[in-house]
Amino acid sequence: MTELINIKQYYKPLQPSIKAESKKIVYNEAQPSKEIENFVYCFWQLKTKEPLHKPFIYRVVSDGCVDIFFNQNLPSENFVMGFCRKYTEFSIGKSFNYIGIRFLPSAFPLLFGINAKTLSNTSLELKQILPVVSDWITAEIKPLHTFKNITDLLTKKITLVTKNQTFKFDSRFFNALHLIFQKQGFLDTEKELNTGLSPRQLRRIFNFYIGTTAKTFSNVVRFQHILNAKPSRQSLKENKLYFDVGFYDQAHFIKNFKTFYGVTPSEAFH
Repeated sequence: MTELINIKQYYKPLQPSIKAESKKIVYNEAQPSKEIENFVYCFWQLKTKEPLHKPFIYRVVSDGCVDIFFNQNLPSENFVMGFCRKYTEFSIGKSFNYIGIRFLPSAFPLLFGINAKTLSNTSLELKQILPVVSDWITAEIKPLHTFKNITDLLTKKITLVTKNQTFKFDSRFFNALHLIFQKQGFLDTEKELNTGLSPRQLRRIFNFYIGTTAKTFSNVVRFQHILNAKPSRQSLKENKLYFDVGFYDQAHFIKNFKTFYGVTPSEAFH
């Protein structure tokens, strides 16, 4: 299990907080229990406190993860979203209560044996991918449950999944992943990932566990490293953090950031 501990230790996949003007919307995150912390980064909830005047557009930035999420008011509406190579926006209506599980990179394929590539850059109905889990959510999640009730139920379910199988870890893949995290995504994946995998094997195994190539995933890790640094507009200008992770000029950095976030760094940070 050391391989997964390294992921938890080195990688914190962040999503942007809901802007201050959205006072009618609440976003919560809950940390997983010890039993599942090497598989799950967090449980999350996005809900309205009262109906909005117009449909809310929710932006999801690239974080390298796979999420299961559902509408608590109608749990049969449950979905899975895979690795996204760019930001995604959803119109989710004027009143909502979504709850999700953000799995750490590689955890979803390990737990469920699903090829992450089949989920990439899309959101699918969970029943198409994991019908048994979809039926369980529909049956067990109730609209009157608290967020804590639901995270407890989800924790029990995922713990059961982990205990019912023997995991086969490909050390070459996890060594490559570890190296990407250590370098904050700033490395030449063709030359520096000397883990005993040919370029073709590397591509195949990253597609299965992550849903994309090592190079594209490294770019997301680099982007997330910048988010974790919590820069301000001023500190980005003064410290030029983007040089430290391999951007050769500001224009290159801004273009890359906008792909993953949806807005420029000066719009994202204050």
